[in-house]
Amino acid sequence: MSAPAKLMKQGDIVQFFSILQAANPEPQTELEYTSPFELLAAVLLSAQATDISVNKATRPLFARANTPQAILDLGLEQLEDALKTIGLYRSKAKNLLATCHILVNEHGGEVPASRAALEALPGVGRKTANVVLNVAFGQPTLAVDTHIFRLGNRCGLGPGKTPLEVEQKLLKRIPPEFMQHAHHWLILHGRYICQARKPKCGECAVYAPCGFKAKGEFAQGAAG
Repeated sequence: MSAPAKLMKQGDIVQFFSILQAANPEPQTELEYTSPFELLAAVLLSAQATDISVNKATRPLFARANTPQAILDLGLEQLEDALKTIGLYRSKAKNLLATCHILVNEHGGEVPASRAALEALPGVGRKTANVVLNVAFGQPTLAVDTHIFRLGNRCGLGPGKTPLEVEQKLLKRIPPEFMQHAHHWLILHGRYICQARKPKCGECAVYAPCGFKAKGEFAQGAAG
């Protein structure tokens, strides 16, 4: 049932995002946070882990320590214990501590609003930096995770062979009026509707503008 997508036309892209916007005007990340630092920490911890598992660990952690200095005061042993329910928790704890050290010593304990400064933090790559820039600081960025990479290629929104190529295509093709929330709309759509193995094309609100050539087969399969 796999088939390459046809490149979506600009009018279809506008329709695609207009529908998602109407259904969810103010989409939110499913990671729980109350400050830029909590967001940065949560996203750093979310690699190869579900948002649910991260939230379960960060709720009690942030109640005890929700600033870079407070995390440093906990120390590695207590931090590892707080994160032990998350995959790769030992390396993540070390990266978070090292990040907190840099934030305290080089940024006055604040999360920087620049890509270069964010990407210089241990455990923070382009995707994590994009999430923080978009969600915490309102910058029109796109963090291409597995969901957005899949939608970019499957739907014909912005096909590419690498996450960076998909990101660059999407930044060029998504109209500016949708950029602020495009990241969340695409992630949520990929997580709950346009799933990897069995996309729910029969339930899809953006079925009409979508460029997925096999969408009819998946819609019929769901109906059958």
